[in-house]
Amino acid sequence: MKKDHFKSQILQGIPSELPAIKAYPKNGNPAPKRKDILSKEEKKLAVQNALRYFPEVWHEELATEFAEELKTSGRIYMHRFKPDYEMFARPISEYPAKTHQAAAIMLMIQNNLDPAVAQHPEELITYGGNGAVFQNWAQYLLTMKYLAEMTEEQTLHMYSGHPMGLFPSSKEAPRVVVTNGMMIPNYSKPDDWEKYNALGVTQYGQMTAGSYMYIGPQGIVHGTAITVMNAFRKVLKPNESPEGKIFLTAGLGGMSGAQPKAGNIAGGITICAEVNPEAAKKRHDQGWVDELLVDLDLLVVRTKEAVKNKEVVSLAYIGNVVDVWERFFEEDIFIHLGSDQTSLHNPWAGGYYPVGLSFEESNIMMVENPEAFKEKVQESLRRQISAINKHTAKGTYFFDYGNAFLLEVSRAGGDVMAENNIDFRYPSYVQDILGPMCFDYGFGPFRWVCTSRNPKDLQKTDAIALEVMKKIKSEAPEEIQQQMQDNIKWISEAEQNKLVVGSQARILYADAEGRSKIADAFNTAIAKGEISAPVVLGRDHHDVSGTDSPFRETSNIYDGSKFTADMAIQNVIGDSFRGATWVSIHNGGGVGWGEVINGGFGMVLDGSEEASIRLKKMLFFDVNNGISRRSWARNKEARFAIEREMERSPNLKVTLPHLVESDILDNLF
Repeated sequence: MKKDHFKSQILQGIPSELPAIKAYPKNGNPAPKRKDILSKEEKKLAVQNALRYFPEVWHEELATEFAEELKTSGRIYMHRFKPDYEMFARPISEYPAKTHQAAAIMLMIQNNLDPAVAQHPEELITYGGNGAVFQNWAQYLLTMKYLAEMTEEQTLHMYSGHPMGLFPSSKEAPRVVVTNGMMIPNYSKPDDWEKYNALGVTQYGQMTAGSYMYIGPQGIVHGTAITVMNAFRKVLKPNESPEGKIFLTAGLGGMSGAQPKAGNIAGGITICAEVNPEAAKKRHDQGWVDELLVDLDLLVVRTKEAVKNKEVVSLAYIGNVVDVWERFFEEDIFIHLGSDQTSLHNPWAGGYYPVGLSFEESNIMMVENPEAFKEKVQESLRRQISAINKHTAKGTYFFDYGNAFLLEVSRAGGDVMAENNIDFRYPSYVQDILGPMCFDYGFGPFRWVCTSRNPKDLQKTDAIALEVMKKIKSEAPEEIQQQMQDNIKWISEAEQNKLVVGSQARILYADAEGRSKIADAFNTAIAKGEISAPVVLGRDHHDVSGTDSPFRETSNIYDGSKFTADMAIQNVIGDSFRGATWVSIHNGGGVGWGEVINGGFGMVLDGSEEASIRLKKMLFFDVNNGISRRSWARNKEARFAIEREMERSPNLKVTLPHLVESDILDNLF
């Protein structure tokens, strides 16, 4: 009966009768109240915009309700219309759909909104404080209905969470095309997001939230593990173990919650501060962090004990990281690695909590006195960087984790600039690690989801991926041996590390060759019945080609083009006609609204010959588009990678740069 109820609810879309008002869940984690930025007339427009989803007979009652939501939350979420069925990724066979592609997308949407996965599920926000799947529950209901009705010759076009409609297309076309936050450039400042999101006409999709490809913190665990392992390699002697060495950072929310698990995998001591007790407790309950501490004195004692005993352990401190940086300096506790993964792309609305204020006090001040709150945040950032600078003077390796930490510190007037007063004194992790070691060689976060929801299917895919990677490594050049070995270790230990939250998903870093061979092996296994249902392929947008972000993904592009967004746009267009099941392009994500353009895809493997052809064409372009751009920027690792690819693929012909001797340029100007 539950299955029948679920299916009938999906097929209904907007209900025929007005649902009763729902109480907010007692154990809910509400999104921060948004800035009161609309004029009186604009607030009327916001309500008018929201009411267009519903029949006129409901308007008078809903208008009052939506106006109150706008007043109390800063947004109209339409809580009354949240469906009463449980939200999680069901087996693909349970979705009422005419195509398995549409059913797979429905599964991925529900996974993004699963309370075990999503940061603020009642507000349809998956992670990052504002990374939304939809703006409101009416959009969710309509989208799921459209997907249930969709044929293989229709495409659903999504305008920032709003399902514009099903349009005739073809079997070869993407089933869904998603855009999020695509603003005219002069209207892409943070307050523009506040205004137009409040009006209900755009949204912040983050990276994988608004493209239905978030798989819980596992995705960032892998990238963080790779980063931390290689950061330790930079500061430790050859063959020296990270055991008993400290990695100090902040944030235990949707994405940042992965840090302690990654630190354990890397083999050190991870200390992660989090001001929101609920977020810290959630990660502890899920097994992502080993121990919770609420007293700074006890944290000092426990840290010294872990160092002395050379432990591999993760400690969550419920408090402000600024206090930790300062206290550890006073206690002469040496920090090998330091970073920060608070949501500084969203500094004034809950992304960063200033030292000296409680979590509750901050939540009140950011709404009631936003200017004072901004001053507190900037004061805290200046204090944090001052403490970090003292540690780095003693040998700590600090890196920006692409969350706009250094950018916001510079805007706050913190002591973070290099001597040239142009660059930051600390590198981003992409500049120092992931860029030259991974992205330039074509390695990035390839992921998949087993739509059966059967753990045995995931185990089978792990075994297939491991076999493929071992074979590739045996023939791979020296330049990528370390990358191959790190990912072989990752996938070998993936099940025992208990990385699954929500759907049966997996991630690893692979290049174009690895992605294509792994995907094709999956497709063959599906055809043979060795995997019991289709597999969804995807990736993080934080990848080789998907994202143009001058302070993160493309921060190691030095030819002046890092502020351009051609690569991300070309990536999404190119993927769409080479076989992707759905594609997405977003403004914002990770480092902030107006600071990045990022794109992604999803592809459903069903065991067919057609899927085998599609995956080879699309995955090849999805990676090599970015390697080509990085090669043209004169990145030597990318030059190596694209020349190697052209040798393997005669149909690939990429423009290569001629390198100029520096003495020719020295006296020109």
